[in-house]
Amino acid sequence: MSQRIIEVIDYQPQWVVDFAREKDLISSVLTAANIHAIHHIGSTSVKGLCAKPIIDILLEVRSLDTLDDESENMASLGYLVKGEFGIKGRRYFQKGGIQRTHQVHAFLADSPEVKRHLAFRDYLRALPNIAFKYGEIKKAGAAICNNDIDVYIDYKNSFIKEYEAKAVRWKFT
Repeated sequence: MSQRIIEVIDYQPQWVVDFAREKDLISSVLTAANIHAIHHIGSTSVKGLCAKPIIDILLEVRSLDTLDDESENMASLGYLVKGEFGIKGRRYFQKGGIQRTHQVHAFLADSPEVKRHLAFRDYLRALPNIAFKYGEIKKAGAAICNNDIDVYIDYKNSFIKEYEAKAVRWKFT
Protein backbone atom coordinates (compact mmCIF):
# COMPACT_ATOMS: atom_id res chain seq x y z
CA MET A 1 0.00 0.00 0.00
CA SER A 2 1.39 3.40 -0.93
CA GLN A 3 1.84 6.03 1.72
CA ARG A 4 0.22 9.43 1.59
CA ILE A 5 2.75 12.18 0.93
CA ILE A 6 2.39 15.13 3.32
CA GLU A 7 3.48 18.23 1.44
CA VAL A 8 2.83 21.91 2.00
CA ILE A 9 3.04 24.02 -1.14
CA ASP A 10 2.80 27.74 -1.88
CA TYR A 11 -0.65 29.28 -2.32
CA GLN A 12 -2.25 28.50 -5.69
CA PRO A 13 -4.89 30.87 -7.14
CA GLN A 14 -6.35 27.77 -8.86
CA TRP A 15 -7.68 26.64 -5.47
CA VAL A 16 -10.46 29.24 -5.67
CA VAL A 17 -11.48 27.86 -9.07
CA ASP A 18 -11.26 24.27 -7.83
CA PHE A 19 -13.53 25.11 -4.89
CA ALA A 20 -16.11 26.86 -7.11
CA ARG A 21 -16.24 23.88 -9.46
CA GLU A 22 -16.68 21.43 -6.60
CA LYS A 23 -19.33 23.60 -4.94
CA ASP A 24 -21.34 23.50 -8.18
CA LEU A 25 -20.97 19.71 -8.41
CA ILE A 26 -22.06 19.19 -4.79
CA SER A 27 -25.00 21.58 -5.26
CA SER A 28 -26.07 19.60 -8.32
CA VAL A 29 -26.40 16.27 -6.47
CA LEU A 30 -27.86 17.29 -3.09
CA THR A 31 -31.34 18.57 -2.27
CA ALA A 32 -31.15 22.35 -2.56
CA ALA A 33 -33.61 22.87 0.31
CA ASN A 34 -31.25 21.03 2.67
CA ILE A 35 -28.18 23.10 1.78
CA HIS A 36 -27.81 26.17 3.97
CA ALA A 37 -24.38 27.16 2.63
CA ILE A 38 -21.19 25.75 1.10
CA HIS A 39 -17.96 27.43 2.22
CA HIS A 40 -14.33 27.17 1.18
CA ILE A 41 -12.38 26.66 4.42
CA GLY A 42 -8.93 25.53 5.45
CA SER A 43 -5.62 26.93 4.31
CA THR A 44 -6.46 26.74 0.59
CA SER A 45 -9.18 29.36 1.28
CA VAL A 46 -6.72 31.96 2.64
CA LYS A 47 -5.04 33.94 -0.14
CA GLY A 48 -1.27 33.75 0.18
CA LEU A 49 -1.21 30.92 2.74
CA CYS A 50 0.75 27.78 1.91
CA ALA A 51 -1.22 24.56 2.29
CA LYS A 52 -1.48 20.87 1.69
CA PRO A 53 -3.11 20.89 -1.78
CA ILE A 54 -6.49 19.66 -0.54
CA ILE A 55 -9.65 21.73 -0.98
CA ASP A 56 -11.53 21.79 2.34
CA ILE A 57 -15.24 22.39 2.01
CA LEU A 58 -17.66 23.18 4.82
CA LEU A 59 -21.19 22.10 3.99
CA GLU A 60 -23.89 23.55 6.22
CA VAL A 61 -27.10 21.53 6.07
CA ARG A 62 -30.51 21.79 7.66
CA SER A 63 -30.74 18.02 8.26
CA LEU A 64 -27.98 15.45 8.67
CA ASP A 65 -30.56 12.69 8.15
CA THR A 66 -31.39 14.08 4.70
CA LEU A 67 -27.68 14.30 3.90
CA ASP A 68 -27.22 10.69 5.07
CA ASP A 69 -30.04 9.65 2.73
CA GLU A 70 -28.16 11.33 -0.14
CA SER A 71 -24.69 9.93 0.64
CA GLU A 72 -24.76 7.85 -2.55
CA ASN A 73 -25.04 11.13 -4.48
CA MET A 74 -21.75 12.29 -2.95
CA ALA A 75 -20.26 8.89 -3.80
CA SER A 76 -21.34 9.45 -7.42
CA LEU A 77 -18.96 12.45 -7.47
CA GLY A 78 -16.08 10.23 -6.35
CA TYR A 79 -16.31 10.87 -2.61
CA LEU A 80 -15.74 8.21 0.01
CA VAL A 81 -18.52 8.45 2.57
CA LYS A 82 -16.84 8.33 6.00
CA GLY A 83 -19.75 9.10 8.38
CA GLU A 84 -18.92 11.11 11.50
CA PHE A 85 -15.27 10.00 11.27
CA GLY A 86 -14.34 10.95 14.82
CA ILE A 87 -16.29 14.19 15.23
CA LYS A 88 -19.79 13.96 16.67
CA GLY A 89 -22.38 15.69 14.52
CA ARG A 90 -20.18 15.78 11.42
CA ARG A 91 -20.48 13.96 8.12
CA TYR A 92 -17.14 13.60 6.37
CA PHE A 93 -16.41 12.87 2.72
CA GLN A 94 -13.00 12.41 1.01
CA LYS A 95 -12.17 12.56 -2.69
CA GLY A 96 -9.00 11.75 -4.57
CA GLY A 97 -7.78 8.50 -3.06
CA ILE A 98 -4.64 8.30 -0.93
CA GLN A 99 -3.47 11.76 -2.12
CA ARG A 100 -6.88 13.24 -1.52
CA THR A 101 -7.87 16.36 -3.44
CA HIS A 102 -11.03 17.41 -1.61
CA GLN A 103 -12.63 16.85 1.76
CA VAL A 104 -16.11 17.89 2.80
CA HIS A 105 -16.99 18.51 6.43
CA ALA A 106 -20.77 18.70 6.82
CA PHE A 107 -22.46 20.06 9.95
CA LEU A 108 -25.85 21.39 10.91
CA ALA A 109 -26.22 25.04 9.92
CA ASP A 110 -24.93 27.53 12.49
CA SER A 111 -23.50 24.81 14.74
CA PRO A 112 -20.52 25.64 16.95
CA GLU A 113 -18.28 23.64 14.60
CA VAL A 114 -19.37 25.78 11.64
CA LYS A 115 -18.74 28.97 13.59
CA ARG A 116 -15.29 27.75 14.69
CA HIS A 117 -14.20 26.85 11.15
CA LEU A 118 -15.43 30.12 9.66
CA ALA A 119 -13.96 32.23 12.46
CA PHE A 120 -10.50 30.67 12.02
CA ARG A 121 -10.62 31.14 8.25
CA ASP A 122 -11.77 34.76 8.53
CA TYR A 123 -9.18 35.52 11.22
CA LEU A 124 -6.35 34.24 9.01
CA ARG A 125 -7.73 36.21 6.06
CA ALA A 126 -7.90 39.40 8.12
CA LEU A 127 -4.50 39.02 9.81
CA PRO A 128 -1.84 38.08 7.24
CA ASN A 129 0.92 38.15 9.86
CA ILE A 130 -0.84 35.36 11.77
CA ALA A 131 -1.45 33.46 8.52
CA PHE A 132 2.26 33.78 7.70
CA LYS A 133 3.20 32.44 11.15
CA TYR A 134 0.78 29.52 10.62
CA GLY A 135 2.33 28.85 7.21
CA GLU A 136 5.81 28.64 8.76
CA ILE A 137 4.54 26.11 11.31
CA LYS A 138 2.88 24.07 8.55
CA LYS A 139 6.09 23.99 6.49
CA ALA A 140 8.15 22.95 9.51
CA GLY A 141 5.62 20.26 10.42
CA ALA A 142 5.65 18.84 6.89
CA ALA A 143 9.47 18.83 6.90
CA ILE A 144 9.74 16.79 10.11
CA CYS A 145 6.69 14.50 9.93
CA ASN A 146 8.16 11.86 7.60
CA ASN A 147 4.74 11.62 5.87
CA ASP A 148 3.00 10.74 9.14
CA ILE A 149 -0.21 12.78 9.21
CA ASP A 150 -0.56 12.37 12.97
CA VAL A 151 2.89 13.89 13.57
CA TYR A 152 2.03 16.74 11.20
CA ILE A 153 -1.30 17.44 12.95
CA ASP A 154 0.28 17.24 16.41
CA TYR A 155 2.97 19.71 15.34
CA LYS A 156 0.35 22.33 14.39
CA ASN A 157 -2.17 21.56 17.11
CA SER A 158 -1.17 24.05 19.81
CA PHE A 159 -1.08 26.91 17.29
CA ILE A 160 -4.51 25.96 15.93
CA LYS A 161 -6.09 25.65 19.38
CA GLU A 162 -4.68 29.01 20.52
CA TYR A 163 -5.65 30.91 17.38
CA GLU A 164 -9.03 29.22 16.90
CA ALA A 165 -9.97 30.44 20.39
CA LYS A 166 -8.73 33.94 19.55
CA ALA A 167 -10.59 33.83 16.24
CA VAL A 168 -13.90 32.87 17.86
CA ARG A 169 -13.55 35.70 20.40
CA TRP A 170 -12.56 38.10 17.61
CA LYS A 171 -15.55 37.18 15.44
CA PHE A 172 -18.27 36.72 18.02
CA THR A 173 -17.57 39.18 20.87
